[in-house]
Amino acid sequence: QVQLVESGGGLVQPGGSLRLSCVVSGSILSINDMRWYRQAPGKQRELVAGITRGGDTNYADFVKGRFTISRDTAKKSVWLQMNSLSPEDTAVYFCHADVGRSVPYRGTVYTSYWGQGTQVTVSS
Repeated sequence: QVQLVESGGGLVQPGGSLRLSCVVSGSILSINDMRWYRQAPGKQRELVAGITRGGDTNYADFVKGRFTISRDTAKKSVWLQMNSLSPEDTAVYFCHADVGRSVPYRGTVYTSYWGQGTQVTVSS
């Protein structure tokens, strides 16, 4: 059973910082792309940042220069460093990963998994 577990959310004042963590557990062979999404109340889930297995990153325009995504493949972990937070960043943040598992007679099969989300609230 593959699980993604996020942590690090909480309440922070405008201008503050938080570091989100996500760890993948379970019987897996490899992890390809890892991403962070967020969903604010009444809004659709949106991509925040992504990182490939090779370390290439991409960011949504609204977080460029403020957020940094990083990963440690050996630790099966991905992080999101969030700086200069504003109330507009308030949302539930979700970890997402393309995880490779060994499937009999099929070799390595990649499946997308989501974490349960962690709440980030930016308020004074």
